[in-house]
Amino acid sequence: MHKAYKFRLYPTPKQATLIHKSMGCSRFVFNQFLVRWNENYQLTGKGLTYHTCSSQITQLKKEIDWLNEVDSTSLQNSLKNLADAFSRFFKKQNDKPRFKSRRNRVQSYTSQCNHPKGRKPTIEVAGNRIKLPKLGWVKFAKSREVEGRILSATIRRNLSGKYFVSVQCEMDRCPYQPVNKEKAVGIDLGLTDFAIFSDGTPKVKPPRSFRTYEKKLAKAQKIMSRRTKGGSNWHRARVKVARIHEKIVNARHDFLHKLSSKLIYENQVISIEDLPVKNLIKNHNLAKSISDASWSEFGSMLEYKAKWHGRTLVKVGKEFPSSPWTCPECHEHHDRDINAATNILREGLRIIAAGHAV
Repeated sequence: MHKAYKFRLYPTPKQATLIHKSMGCSRFVFNQFLVRWNENYQLTGKGLTYHTCSSQITQLKKEIDWLNEVDSTSLQNSLKNLADAFSRFFKKQNDKPRFKSRRNRVQSYTSQCNHPKGRKPTIEVAGNRIKLPKLGWVKFAKSREVEGRILSATIRRNLSGKYFVSVQCEMDRCPYQPVNKEKAVGIDLGLTDFAIFSDGTPKVKPPRSFRTYEKKLAKAQKIMSRRTKGGSNWHRARVKVARIHEKIVNARHDFLHKLSSKLIYENQVISIEDLPVKNLIKNHNLAKSISDASWSEFGSMLEYKAKWHGRTLVKVGKEFPSSPWTCPECHEHHDRDINAATNILREGLRIIAAGHAV
């Protein structure tokens, strides 16, 4: 089982320069072999493999000296990302890989953790410092203990200029918090109320993170649009816009993480509707509110946390009629949303009984 820990990094100016070089080299290798891959496909009708590209990168490093200044595993991971992108493209899971630009919203690279015999691993944590290949010891904001065997570390720089590291670890098991084995809940998601529960728990209002900062963001974007692009004033305005976006994302993630963790800790079975978000956001009147609600992200959090803690998550198909107004048996009128959550739970339990749970 894999688990990632994300922390903010505080590199020195020298380390920050090397981080930028590593990101640039990883981007260069990705683009370079994307060209080779496309050329080979046009000539032979077949693309390259990761192993073919990996064997060619040795010669490339001999021709280009500055590629040797960065961690070699970061370049290998760029090739793995390219191979994975083409694999998903041929499976029709995403679009064709495109060239990476230095103007991308987030710049990153990934270093692998090697465990040589008789020597310390290339990535390790001690106190509030983390050792990274080529960078050495870097200070970071340690908010929790890193558990498990470290596999890799991904270093990112966002638009606001902050650096983060995501440490991926391999664990035998995640901490299991016992709950009542019979506790189950159905969840109906909405816009007026973010979550309505079948067990009578009070409805949860949506955080509306984007709406909270919408006016402030619009003002900052208007100021940036008046600046000469590329100038010092424009860069300052750009950073201000980026920081507002960052506040929106952080507030949204905080809400989603707290609610999803609470549900996972308190329930053994969670049944949730699998909403077609891509189709729903085509409604221009509701697109902002639906995107702000982040139903898909909430579902993803519940999914991986359920695996960590041994819970059962059931996703009820969108075609299931979850919200009838009147009971077909007793003809009693019910609260539409609570009734929907109850129906979603019943359908989830039926799916579990049939052996089709997620």
